[in-house]
Amino acid sequence: MLRGITRRDFMKGMAISGAAVGSAGLLAACGSSTSDSGSQESQTQNSSETQASSSEEQTASASEFTYPMDTDVTLTYWCELNNNVSANFASLGDTPFGQQWQEETGVTIEFQHPPANQGSEQFSLLLADGDLPDMMEYAWMSFSGGPEKAIQDGVIYELTDIINAYCPNLKAYLEENPDIDKMVKTDEGHYYCFPFIRGDERLCNTIGLMLRQDWLEELNMEVPTTIDEWHDVLVAFRDEMGAESPFSWEYTMGSLTDANPFAYAYGTCRGFYLGEDGTVHYGPAEEGFKQYLELFNQWYAEKLLDQDLATLALDQVSAKITSGKAGAAIGWAGSRMGTWLNAAIQTNPDYMLVCAPYPTINKGDTPQMGQIDNRYPNQGCVAITTSCKDVEAAARLLDYAYSDAGHMLFNFGIEGESYEMIDDYPTYTDLVMDNPEGWSVAQSLSAYIRGNYNGPFVQDIRYLEQYYTYETQKESAEIWGATNASKYKVPPITPTTDESKEYSTIMSEINTYRDEMSLKFILGDESLDNFDKFVETLYDLGLERALEIQNAALDRYNAR
Repeated sequence: MLRGITRRDFMKGMAISGAAVGSAGLLAACGSSTSDSGSQESQTQNSSETQASSSEEQTASASEFTYPMDTDVTLTYWCELNNNVSANFASLGDTPFGQQWQEETGVTIEFQHPPANQGSEQFSLLLADGDLPDMMEYAWMSFSGGPEKAIQDGVIYELTDIINAYCPNLKAYLEENPDIDKMVKTDEGHYYCFPFIRGDERLCNTIGLMLRQDWLEELNMEVPTTIDEWHDVLVAFRDEMGAESPFSWEYTMGSLTDANPFAYAYGTCRGFYLGEDGTVHYGPAEEGFKQYLELFNQWYAEKLLDQDLATLALDQVSAKITSGKAGAAIGWAGSRMGTWLNAAIQTNPDYMLVCAPYPTINKGDTPQMGQIDNRYPNQGCVAITTSCKDVEAAARLLDYAYSDAGHMLFNFGIEGESYEMIDDYPTYTDLVMDNPEGWSVAQSLSAYIRGNYNGPFVQDIRYLEQYYTYETQKESAEIWGATNASKYKVPPITPTTDESKEYSTIMSEINTYRDEMSLKFILGDESLDNFDKFVETLYDLGLERALEIQNAALDRYNAR
């Protein structure tokens, strides 16, 4: 039987660093750090012997541990409910996945979900209240002040000792993958969450350009690879195929806003990137960004870009791309390309989309920049809060996902139900690939796995190999991944607690100004003769200081 340890017991036995629990009047002792000014400078011989004995007992306990746990504990787990889940279930706990996770671990989980699109607001309210769920799934690098601040403020536990004591599966994975290990801790060397990890580089290239292949064939045109070829194709889509919005995507909304393949062609982007000199640069302040804006200003005037660019939402883009009002877009190979193909083919059997590489200026050049995720993308990561009274149960519950059995559950679901092993390959069944209830593949997968979005586990490439049902989707990773984008990707760095507030204030103003002016330049409401003034204003708003903070964070990251 697992012991329902209190926070006081756990802090005393494990000497967890950084988690000061105000409600209990506790001060956390120093963990792995030897320079914490709040820790004692010396330990008595008796205390050292006690800790050594405790460590030996924990090691023995870990080696003897098996699932399911013999416990009657109920733990609370807060997370936003994925849209593909909420289409058919009110809670993750109602899904076959959620029920199976509880059965295999022996822990009862009370899932708590904020209302749709209110995750950030509800997260802030919970923090203000102070009575937190036991576990919280959140983009913890986005916490105000960074994850180290969350530890210092006593919001979440520092996990180093917890992982050593109760998480052999995650510990082994991080030891075997030092590049990932570097990503999932703070500059101070503190672990703070059970991370979502993309287990294969191909899982990092899931967004790119797509356009109507059947139109290209009818026009006797090739898939465009350069900016000039794209211009010719979009003109033909407008003039020959009757597309009123040749290129359409939600330019101002959602995560696709940052993935702009035409800006990449000019060696820039709308955010931060690593320059050739190994330091962090801000794309909108550079000449390449002006060239991109000039291109889009021209294309918008020629009606090659959707004239509703400033207000487009996903449902509008979907309607246009499937009806023939638009001929090209940018998006995910799964949730966009696959969804659009399924919808359009029902009424137009000849409808087909094809992936296009990230464009270059000169024919035959290798694309340099492109969309790519870090292996640790700051999504779906779970922290144990200091409100949790059974830290061992929470840690072992979460560590299960990094075990062999947990890996199969999170990526493939329940054997004999959602998948079967065929020639040593976990193969999804018709229950998820051709759901009898008429659910989409994404919805039926989401009932049984978390592999098709994120969560505290290592994502398996074999999920993606099956999720992509069209050949054109299966080609996407190779086509979109044929860049040097990783060279320019800023790793998961974080400002210090002191820097964070200053940085957030600066970038809030800069990003707002950037977005307003970029749209004005594209729509022609502002002359590009004023670009130098635009850059000057970015620096007036504090860009130089923001770059200093980013580069200092990069230096600390490289020193981890």
